Amino acid sequence: MNKINDLELYQEAFLFQKIGNEAVKEAIRNNEKKNIASVFSKDGEIYYKLPSGEITQNSPFISKE
Repeated sequence: MNKINDLELYQEAFLFQKIGNEAVKEAIRNNEKKNIASVFSKDGEIYYKLPSGEITQNSPFISKE
C-alpha cells in the first residue's frame, strides 16, 4: 500500500468512527427521553445507567425467565 491509500483508509476509518460515535450519543439521548436505562461495558463488565443517573451492574430490565 502506498501513502495515499494509507491516508484514504485512515480518513475513511475516522469517518466511520465519527458516525458510530454520533449514533451512540443519539441512542443515549433517546433512552434518556424515554426513561430507559442505557447499557454499556467497561473492562469487560456490563453496567446500566439508570434514568436517575445512577450507574449499576444490576439489570433494571425484566427477565423473561
